[in-house]
Amino acid sequence: MADLLFDVDGKIATITLNRPEQMNAFSEEMIERWLQALEEVRDSDTIRVVIVKGNGKAFCTGGDIKAMGEGRGFYESRDDISSTGLARKNSLWKKIQRVPLLLEEIDKPVIAQMHGFALGAGLDMALMCDIRIAAASAKMAESYVNVGIVPGDGAAYFLPRLVGIDQALDMLWTARMHTATEAKEKGLVTFVVPDEELETYTKAYAEKLANGPIEVIKFVKRAVYQSQQMSLRASLDYISSAMGLVTELPDYQEGVSAIQEKRKPKFT
Repeated sequence: MADLLFDVDGKIATITLNRPEQMNAFSEEMIERWLQALEEVRDSDTIRVVIVKGNGKAFCTGGDIKAMGEGRGFYESRDDISSTGLARKNSLWKKIQRVPLLLEEIDKPVIAQMHGFALGAGLDMALMCDIRIAAASAKMAESYVNVGIVPGDGAAYFLPRLVGIDQALDMLWTARMHTATEAKEKGLVTFVVPDEELETYTKAYAEKLANGPIEVIKFVKRAVYQSQQMSLRASLDYISSAMGLVTELPDYQEGVSAIQEKRKPKFT
């Protein structure tokens, strides 16, 4: 069975981390398949929403500690017995660090469906998503310090943007475990739902977005992320351009007509 599964059902794609016996810790195959899946999502005209989840008892526990014990980087081949600091850096840059870079190119909604443990780089994979939906029993931590390493997969970038600098440093320095409720209070997750409702809640949320006015949804995502690095003037200029474009699309006419006729819109 493949270390990562990629399925497309209508407008929704699902990426499933599939190493349940290893709590979905990364493998070289998993990362390669992950990159291929994200490229397909980026380039597809039919996929509108992506769900990322884990198989088994955990979302993802991050890097492969066994590989570290063998003196390799998380994502180096087992055949590489001459690992060096440069090799470990390159294994990050050429492999796992391509995940956030590819996600940056995807302007469709990406949802993390979290259960069990989300630790270290596994938690960071969820932080890279747009929406995080966690089961009530989920637990998460930035656990790098426990292994004596730095957050090589994006935590130093994503975490302070979500929880603030002081909270991010506290999480990274102490590796404190957080419950789903505590994580939501910090702003780490978007929704916390009962364990038995996680799958149906996430699917319903994804379907709502997938059946919405997709070009508007994509423009909104671009505007929100790009505005984090724009001046007010540049952000307003961008969004006014987007407004000019979307008001020429059929979904705009359908939305206006639906309100006037007091019915639910049927977007393309």
